[in-house]
Amino acid sequence: MNRFLKGAMILTIAGIVVKIMGAFSKVILARILGGEGIGLYQMAYPIYQIIVSIATAGLPVAISIMVADKLANNDALGVQKIHRVSMSLLATLGLVFSVAMYFATPLLIDRGGLVTDPRAYYAILALSPSIFVVTLLSCLRGYFQGFQDMLPTGMSQVFEQLFRVTAMVGLAYWLLPKGLHWAAAGASLATLPGVTAGLLVLLYFYRRQRKVRQELLITQNPQATTETALAIMKRLIILAIPVSMANIMMPIVSGIDLGVVPRRLVEAGYTVREATTLFGYLTGMATSLVNLPVILTTSLAASLVPAISEAYAKRNMEEIRQRTHMAMKIAALITIPAFVGLCVLATPVSSMLYATPNAGGPIAVMSLSIFLLGMQQVTTGVLQGLGRTAIPMINLIVCTILKIPLSWYLTAQPEWGINGAAWSTNIDFGLAAALNMIFVYKYIGYRLPLLLMMKIACAALAMGGAAVVVYYMALSLTGNAVAVLLAIVGAVVVYGGALLLTKALEKEDIYHLPFIGKRLRRKENA
Repeated sequence: MNRFLKGAMILTIAGIVVKIMGAFSKVILARILGGEGIGLYQMAYPIYQIIVSIATAGLPVAISIMVADKLANNDALGVQKIHRVSMSLLATLGLVFSVAMYFATPLLIDRGGLVTDPRAYYAILALSPSIFVVTLLSCLRGYFQGFQDMLPTGMSQVFEQLFRVTAMVGLAYWLLPKGLHWAAAGASLATLPGVTAGLLVLLYFYRRQRKVRQELLITQNPQATTETALAIMKRLIILAIPVSMANIMMPIVSGIDLGVVPRRLVEAGYTVREATTLFGYLTGMATSLVNLPVILTTSLAASLVPAISEAYAKRNMEEIRQRTHMAMKIAALITIPAFVGLCVLATPVSSMLYATPNAGGPIAVMSLSIFLLGMQQVTTGVLQGLGRTAIPMINLIVCTILKIPLSWYLTAQPEWGINGAAWSTNIDFGLAAALNMIFVYKYIGYRLPLLLMMKIACAALAMGGAAVVVYYMALSLTGNAVAVLLAIVGAVVVYGGALLLTKALEKEDIYHLPFIGKRLRRKENA
């Protein structure tokens, strides 16, 4: 249990650092480019995300499952062969898709294409070289995650974001005098030095792992089955295709918004520039904030897959249920208060970070996705670890199909507008989470702890009320930014106290924490 939580904590810390840097860069980028420039950038990035999801084809998750299974059976030779085959496969896929995106860019911009604003052309084109590098990056991350060693992945994420953010701000500012479309292209091009830096970090850790690999070879299981390269590729593909489709659904949601939202806003009476600006509020500002607390559930899901796979290989169902419960509880403890807090402080936060209150509406509506997406990600991690990789894929496909008419209808309604697109996303994530939960119960007999969820919700509501009171009291004495920060501090204090009063957080939970749990238990027993 401790190893699983340690991995999740490492990825969470790395994810927080990455998101803080990303949010900081978005704030600066929003001030450089404005809502219109952010909209151009966000028209390019979902396309890149979809292609990367296809190019990697879910193989990193498949690699982590297969590596964890081989390690559970002491098959070091099998691990090495999986690594060689997967690297070759992903390098080939990355090269093909990188070239394909480069030559397909004009088709996306032509009349009737996916992108409504032709100024996004260079922003899309600038992302194509990064695809090849990111496939190799993803393969190595899957390899290390199979070992349940999350440090290389975490460090590579930090360095990737550091180089990307630095280059993004620098290139956008440098190219702005040449036009808004060139500045957006510069922000897109910054992805390349970022993923290159992340790849170099992983190669460093792989070199350092030589001694570990040699030790594993000494304990090689002589009865382990030797698989051919073709057999490995077949199993990788069988596991990876459903994961790939599930991963694709997330950027496809963004792609649906890209294809539907600006067009329907124009049909509702907005100009192209106004529609692009509103789209920037939703995808470049609201979504960025929503994705910040979801770092934890992303980390939990990544750590859960090999941990559940290992326990499942040993047929230890009790361990699977314990790890699932711990992940769900931690996810709820973070995502529920994050949703409530961001909802009640949406407009003040928008003014503080983006120098505009206009993104407050989309931020408030999208805040619900923090909880819904968190539940969907954790349950997806459980099902993938069980080898049921097709189920999250099917659930997301069903929900994504439902989102298309919802976005189409709600966005064009005057009383909904851009908030209609946000609500359609909430429904998409919520239904996917509910369907996943049904199958988790079917396969491992785990039910959603409703009483625990109610306790956390009550604590979060008390926190939200406190945040509003502190904010308006502080606003009468100081500026908006200071008032927001004081409201957050007050909210954290109230939430912590409410958790203890409701007993949603118990002493035993703290003992499970990596690094400090053992020390606290030892100190208490002394």
